[in-house]
Amino acid sequence: MTCERAIHTSGVYFWAMANIDKHPAGSFCWVELATTDQNAAKTFYTSLFGWAVEDSPMGPDDFYSMFKLSGRNTGAAYTMRKEQRAQGVPPNWMLYIAVENADQSVAKAAQAGGTIHAPAFDVMDVGRMAVLQDPTGAVFSLWQPKSHSGIGITGDNTFCWADLSTPNPERATKFYGDLFGWQLAKDEKDPSGYIHIKNGEDFIGGIPPAKHRNPNAPPHWLIYFQVADAEAATAKAAQLGGKVLMPARKMENVGTWSIVADPQGAVFALFKSAR
Repeated sequence: MTCERAIHTSGVYFWAMANIDKHPAGSFCWVELATTDQNAAKTFYTSLFGWAVEDSPMGPDDFYSMFKLSGRNTGAAYTMRKEQRAQGVPPNWMLYIAVENADQSVAKAAQAGGTIHAPAFDVMDVGRMAVLQDPTGAVFSLWQPKSHSGIGITGDNTFCWADLSTPNPERATKFYGDLFGWQLAKDEKDPSGYIHIKNGEDFIGGIPPAKHRNPNAPPHWLIYFQVADAEAATAKAAQLGGKVLMPARKMENVGTWSIVADPQGAVFALFKSAR
């Protein structure tokens, strides 16, 4: 199989097990952990998800850790730079979105009201990227693939979804719709006000109502990892030194999910589909 699929049936979102060889433009294609303790992070995530790790040197005492499952890429980790720490950036999972042309997308983002933190630049021969911030404050990256297309597998213990936490869903909806051509809309049958994000034919994420967000948290993208058992995975994350920020909770016909932070503080969600 050549692409990821979010399957939507009667309000249920789940991810079929499949290999991914190419990500359509506008899809979430990569997740990357910036951490203060790379070795400790590797121990945590390999223990939690059963991932393998492949380290690649990036310089003296510096390496890039590629996470893998069944020989396919699931994400990566690197040690935060001194300048990032000096700016007060906390450990975090960065979300990448696939584009056909990074330079053109950067220009389009600027026109749509986004802030450019890092203009498009080449990452050796693997791709071209940029780091942006939407008008409401959430940071994300663009990825124009060359030899590296991104996440290579779906299913349990892999990325499956992303929610945008923002105080201004309406402004965010316009920005991302203009930039990526996403369809962002509420489900008339869903009284919560949750905005679904659809890229082409695929549901890929959403924007929860602003009234439910922590007003003290900066706007951000929250990534989800699919697991076989959300309660068990949440308990395991805590046993491994993580912090449970929201205990596992169930939503009828959707699934069970929790929000946790790894031992260094990077936040992510765990999800088990009801289907």
